[in-house]
Amino acid sequence: MKLNLKIVLSVFLSACIGLDVVAQQTETQYLSGKGKDSAILWDFYVTEGSQSGAWTKIPVPSNWEQHGFGKYNYGFNKEENKGKEEGLYKHTFSLDKSWKGKKINIVFEGSMTDTEVKVNGKLAGEVHQGSFYVFKYDISELVNYGKSNTLEVKVSKHSANKSVNAAEREADYWIFGGIFRPVYLEALPVDHIARVSVDAKADGSFRAKVANNGSADEIRVQLYDSKGNTFGAPIVERVGASQTWLNANFEHPGLWSAEFPNVYRAEIALLKKGKILHQINQKFGFRTVEVKERDGVYINGVKIKFKGVNRHSFHPESGRTTSKDLSIHDVKLMKEMNMNAVRMAHYPPDNHFLEACDSLGLYVMNELAGWHGHYDTQVGSKLLKEMMVVSENNPSVIFWANGNEGGHNSELDAIFFEEDIQKRPLIYPWAVYGGFETTHYREYNYGIGTYDHGHNILMPTEFLHGMFDGGHGAGIEDYWHAMWQNPLSAGGFLWDFQDQGLVRRDKQDSIDTDGNHGADGIVGPYYEKEGSFFTIKEVWSPIFFEKREMTMDFNGAFNIENRYSFTNMDQCSFAYTLKKLGHYGEQKEHKTGIIVAPHIKPHDKGILKIDFPTDWFDYDALYITAKDAHGLEIFTWSFPISRPEKIAERFAKQDGAALEVDETATAFVVTANGITYQINRTTGLLEQVKNSKGIIPFSNGPVLQEAVNNYGQFALTKRGDTVVIASAFDKKEHYNTLKWEIYPSGQLKMHVQYFPEAYFTRFVGLNFDLPEDQIKGVEYMGMGPYRVWKNRMKGNQFGVWKKDYNDVATGELPFQYPEFKGYHAKMYWTTFFTKEQTFKVFTDREDVFLRLYTPKEQKDTDWKNMEPTFPNGDVSFMNGISAIGTKTQKPETTGPMGMKHVYYDFEKEPIRALHMVLYFDFSVQQ
Repeated sequence: MKLNLKIVLSVFLSACIGLDVVAQQTETQYLSGKGKDSAILWDFYVTEGSQSGAWTKIPVPSNWEQHGFGKYNYGFNKEENKGKEEGLYKHTFSLDKSWKGKKINIVFEGSMTDTEVKVNGKLAGEVHQGSFYVFKYDISELVNYGKSNTLEVKVSKHSANKSVNAAEREADYWIFGGIFRPVYLEALPVDHIARVSVDAKADGSFRAKVANNGSADEIRVQLYDSKGNTFGAPIVERVGASQTWLNANFEHPGLWSAEFPNVYRAEIALLKKGKILHQINQKFGFRTVEVKERDGVYINGVKIKFKGVNRHSFHPESGRTTSKDLSIHDVKLMKEMNMNAVRMAHYPPDNHFLEACDSLGLYVMNELAGWHGHYDTQVGSKLLKEMMVVSENNPSVIFWANGNEGGHNSELDAIFFEEDIQKRPLIYPWAVYGGFETTHYREYNYGIGTYDHGHNILMPTEFLHGMFDGGHGAGIEDYWHAMWQNPLSAGGFLWDFQDQGLVRRDKQDSIDTDGNHGADGIVGPYYEKEGSFFTIKEVWSPIFFEKREMTMDFNGAFNIENRYSFTNMDQCSFAYTLKKLGHYGEQKEHKTGIIVAPHIKPHDKGILKIDFPTDWFDYDALYITAKDAHGLEIFTWSFPISRPEKIAERFAKQDGAALEVDETATAFVVTANGITYQINRTTGLLEQVKNSKGIIPFSNGPVLQEAVNNYGQFALTKRGDTVVIASAFDKKEHYNTLKWEIYPSGQLKMHVQYFPEAYFTRFVGLNFDLPEDQIKGVEYMGMGPYRVWKNRMKGNQFGVWKKDYNDVATGELPFQYPEFKGYHAKMYWTTFFTKEQTFKVFTDREDVFLRLYTPKEQKDTDWKNMEPTFPNGDVSFMNGISAIGTKTQKPETTGPMGMKHVYYDFEKEPIRALHMVLYFDFSVQQ
């Protein structure tokens, strides 16, 4: 067989060129795993606490507490934080001989906190102080090539520097120890690129500052789009003394924003006489960030409202050690809530989290650590530069934050602006600084000469504290309405994303939130979605639906508003479903259709028109689903078509056998179709219900709540085949009235007319007893599946829902959602499942709330501010329900929806009374 020498030579030369290019790129060798799910065992010794005093193994990266070492600390516990806990690590590694002659760095992406590094018994450099920052040492002269090397690392959980402890260790979050982010080696050519800073604007202007060392004479930059295609011509510049500036202009770049996260790649090559000495790739985005004084924040020329949340680097099993997959998951979950921004609380995150924000689209506030204390200037200057080097080119990073809530070192401000060629705005969270008012947990309509009455750009970096079931969703509709309408508002950042519930290895792997300190999330430790998740999703939907009632003459035209910044509504997609509703899970008749997406520019209003089928009004509910330009669901809105009286007609039964009536000294006793009712002659309350299976555990109602129980002068009459037991109306003594109607079918109808007792009232309605130890669950038609509050009505869907009994407290084990207890909106009917009996309650009235028992209080939670109030009794049917506050605010300071109900009727005319009509079916359910 003959070989074609030309072909062989060509292949050989191509291979050599490929090897040459690879050889001139930065090479990486990981000594640890890359995240929580791929750790590598190192030798380990901890000096104090559990498993101290003996060498063993530990995964790296990790926090040592989560592997049974040392002791747990929460930042508030300053006495425990005075310990001298240290971790000693050993690991052996080998280097390929081909790395000899290159610059070898050992890189730590994060270590808590003071870290001393030795290679083959020699110090790599000075002790690094500060937990959340990428740092490196040049160990070229310390390593053996082609032989084994020994790495020794000593990590002190608490710093020898008081300012580092004040900034990082004495804070409102869990304090961990250990090498918690990856460790790796990088090999660089002697002539190499040390740093690249990119500034690419929305107008296509591009500039880059390249720091280099060595003998190179030229730098070349070629841009590529996200598909790998070249973008524009190469930029070539002669090398400067220590840094080189490159400038160019590009036509029609795809701009980066949270809605359209267009990411480009710059291939940067350092050359000498045309030969590549070193080549790196740097991702970036074309976008312009501008702050206009007394106006707002503009991205690519468009004014932005930030729908943001605070986020810790956290996982319940691994503490601060996360992973790339986890970062992507978190960003997707935030986007699912229609968020467009995230604040790094209270330290820089993993690099892969910022990369996820770049690629998926979130605006980021990256924060130098500092809780209520801050770094001294010497340490802070070093850490600030370390933070900036690794995150300055992420297009998602549009703000820097200098500490948190008083943890600001103003001496560092100049470094932010000197180091950042993009000159991004600098924020002081919880302060007035740089034209921003960012005060945390401010009350709705807060202050004199501030916020809604002030002149600064309003952007609370923490608001609506999410402890228990308050905050987040409760109040956000009022807040967002005010923020959206106020030209000076730039939105804000909720506190916070995830419950910091930690798996305690020293407590049988139980979940610990340190009381109420860590239980502030919208989602639980394992991302269990609370009701507020869906409220936020609807309130922060970039498509806003004006309120619309479904009437027979409705032509299908919905008034909507485009609240996107860059997306035209015709880039989204819409579909509808018409449903007939039956039992839970029952598939009844339904129809679906596509809705033509209207052309509505960002911030404009317009019409979304549905071409309904002719029989659309025969269905019970309409659902409209919108998806964004990337095919992801924005929200599904529900609109009841059938009103309660129509649904009640399906259940109402009057015909049956003749009724039996017996009157005792204290009660009216009526039997109909095998069901016996006992009603008190004086109070009119239902004392007992009995069917063929026995006594039904439902009684002692209707007892009025926040109204005088002054029913009086009851009399029994017959109206045809129906027995009527009714009180008499008297404007002075008996202005609240109760009427029972018992039909031959055995069904019972109740009609109450009543007046709230006070001008301001938390809630109004009526109660019954249904012992909690008897209930198994409910099935109901209404808004669900989550409970509601007066100031958190959004996020649910109208439909038929089934809920099994649970007795959980939001924010603590077992993190089971939706909660069973609480208020449920727009009840049409409810089937109650008790241990022995099943019965149904339905209504022909709109806007009835179903209350199921009183929720369990969260441990260690001070409810004085939140004031979640509930009626007496066990089960209630309400005309008005209470609001809930937050950890820092009472309900009424979260906005108008958090205020008490106002009801005034001095005359006590029956026509002005509140009405509650309920039907009861106690027949034996099949």
